[in-house]
Amino acid sequence: MPYPSQRIVILGLARQGIALARYLAQAGAQVVVSDAQPAEKLQAARAALADLPIEYSLGGHPPALLDGADLLCLSGGVTADLPLAQEARRRGVPLSNDSQIFLDNLPPGVQTVGITGSAGKTTTTTLVGKILNPLTPNPSPPSQTGERGVGARGRGVRGCVWVGGNIGHPLIGEIAQMRAGDLAVMELSSFQLEIMTKSPNVGAVLNITPNHLDRHGTMEAYTTAKSHILLHQNADDIAVLGLDDAGARGLSGLVRGHGLYFSGEQEVQQGTFLKGESLTLRWGSHEQAICKTSDIRLRGRHNILNVLAACAISGAAGAEPEQMRAAIAGFTGVEHRLEFVAERGGAKWYNDSIASAPERVIAALKSFDEPIVLLAGGRDKKLPWEDLARLVQTRVKHLVLFGEAGPLIERAITAEGMDQAQYTRCEKLLEAVSVAASKASQGDVVLLSPGCASFDEFKDFAERGEKFREWVKAL
Repeated sequence: MPYPSQRIVILGLARQGIALARYLAQAGAQVVVSDAQPAEKLQAARAALADLPIEYSLGGHPPALLDGADLLCLSGGVTADLPLAQEARRRGVPLSNDSQIFLDNLPPGVQTVGITGSAGKTTTTTLVGKILNPLTPNPSPPSQTGERGVGARGRGVRGCVWVGGNIGHPLIGEIAQMRAGDLAVMELSSFQLEIMTKSPNVGAVLNITPNHLDRHGTMEAYTTAKSHILLHQNADDIAVLGLDDAGARGLSGLVRGHGLYFSGEQEVQQGTFLKGESLTLRWGSHEQAICKTSDIRLRGRHNILNVLAACAISGAAGAEPEQMRAAIAGFTGVEHRLEFVAERGGAKWYNDSIASAPERVIAALKSFDEPIVLLAGGRDKKLPWEDLARLVQTRVKHLVLFGEAGPLIERAITAEGMDQAQYTRCEKLLEAVSVAASKASQGDVVLLSPGCASFDEFKDFAERGEKFREWVKAL
């Protein structure tokens, strides 16, 4: 392990920063953690690391942090264009993050699967984990810290399957328990990928559509960041690409090893596709049916693509159609993704808080046939709203706007001719829930699908979804 006595600065003291700080401090590094928030807001995070000799610089990122630094690590929420990161490049201090360090230090014989995309990666990653984590009479025990949610593992033929990454569970914290024959399944964001110089053994790009342009600036820069999941593979590795999406398909020229595709519109030479209503796996010269579309318990055409992707990815990692079929039959989705919350006054309320881009809202709206009361808003990511504004005209009974992006979305919908009686503007989500309840009737769907980031009011999309559930159940 190359870290003893190295001075390593970590920016960001959330999940990734905490996990990485613990790993590096235990590896003998001199760890300095810096966060823009003041100390009084980070007491719980510091308490989680109280047993380790870690230095803190809170309330900002002064340039002096780089004095004597050997490495600067960025948490997912920290932009690589931050002045301190730019200064690190100028001084020749390399940049890294928890996912890069995880790949750098994996025990020999541990294989990796990485999944990225503008939409669907959390659902797909979760399902891949369930497919590759077969139910057995004697699953591996949890770690000494107890049940670990998405980090929990199961013993299959090839060893333990670990699921984490950007999905909310940094795997760097469990690397010491991994052994040859294990498999790590990682959700990877563009924020992580943009500074990574290693790729997983199986790298999947589901789609590339406008997202995080407030961070990356251009679609070209965003696509380049995503491409790093394939860029450093070798001839023995496997790339899995969404054939129906122009952005993902456009990366086919970067495939270094074996290429697989998934498609809901056409047959593929190698990978998964729809044959009538059957999800089909084509591998080598063999073709097998996996299941019917009616066996999928998730709403929406986009989720059929997510399941096809999960089957192609897990097939590349060694899963058989029987494993895929069993996992799909029991899979009801993930929290905050078209999650049914409650029925109130005959209207069904759904939590789609994870939908932080207009394209995701479009997919959500197309998942329902009922009249929809839509709650949208939050912090804008400089994404185009025109397509959603046109769809809202025909699919939404009443639109409730909230948060910083409310005026922006209002301009987009009024430009498309939406009447003022069809929408209401609110300051906060709690007020929006109350307004939505007053507009909903029996047989309606009330849908929180914000199309924006949550940071104007909440720490992340999960907190936003949890508050939404709490307020709906209190109606």
